[in-house]
Amino acid sequence: MAGMLIDGVWDDDAEVPHDKRGAFVRDASKFRNWVTADGSPGPSGEGGFEATPGRYHLFVSWSCPWAHRTLIMRQLKGLTDVVSASIADRPKTAGWSYSKGLDDLAPGKDGVFHLHQAYAAANPSYTGKVTVPTLWDRQQGMVVNNESSEIIRMLNDAFGEWADNSIDYYPDDLRAGIDEINDFVYEHLNNGVYRTGFARTQEAYDQAVNKVFHGLDTLEERLGKGRYLMGERITEADWRAFPTLLRFDLVYYSHFKCNVRRLQDYPNLVDYLRELYQWPGITDTLNLAATKANYYHQERVNPTCIVPKGPDMGFLDLPHDRGHLPAAA
Repeated sequence: MAGMLIDGVWDDDAEVPHDKRGAFVRDASKFRNWVTADGSPGPSGEGGFEATPGRYHLFVSWSCPWAHRTLIMRQLKGLTDVVSASIADRPKTAGWSYSKGLDDLAPGKDGVFHLHQAYAAANPSYTGKVTVPTLWDRQQGMVVNNESSEIIRMLNDAFGEWADNSIDYYPDDLRAGIDEINDFVYEHLNNGVYRTGFARTQEAYDQAVNKVFHGLDTLEERLGKGRYLMGERITEADWRAFPTLLRFDLVYYSHFKCNVRRLQDYPNLVDYLRELYQWPGITDTLNLAATKANYYHQERVNPTCIVPKGPDMGFLDLPHDRGHLPAAA
């Protein structure tokens, strides 16, 4: 059971959606407003919210790779004091849960603040999943956006007055290529590992796991030719791939049955992963122990909720050799 809001009321018995073949289907994010520098509408005409220090708050968790993207971009752009964040620290009962609320969002009778309370406050008749990351507007008391790919772009360019602007992670001249590799990585890896782990039939599993390893094989070849996914320049594409690659040997290999090969069996990929893991500030955005524990408490995949002792992730701290490939100054 996964649970969701139905007409603003939490339903613990709502099932994870699957198609007729037993393949996992990911719901589209439903809050799609946009934070911009001046509050003008977003790139597709979505409602605009003005970038202001202290106004916005991220609800995230250590385990979720989609949420991890936003913590990474917030860190890289120097926005930790501009956009606040809450990391889920209570058992995932009735969805993502926190020991503290925020402003008028108070813990319930059980002493826990559940993220679904924010969704119901933003839209009392909301029906759908309650997901992290969620970007909350403290000024208007509403959910701005719960689509990670859009939130990281807001963090990249909307808060320029207060941000570290030394690197643009979605530069104009690389956007077409970034979008293309993002689509591939999403289909084969970001969402592919979930379609593998949540498959309910052998057919759905076989199709999904084959796609995952086609994705890894393709990235292995690509990273043998260029230091980053777009060549010499690190971009959002790398930081969208990183959370999935980081979790691969940790949980996806065993828990999600992606066990054809480990990431460590790919020389270019593991070296690339080490470089990103060792990037200044990145270890502040992750907690591997909490991530592993949360995944293995997914009862629909691991009914016993036993958390395995391994694997040893010490390989992440070994020196990388990506310096032999050119990188932008």
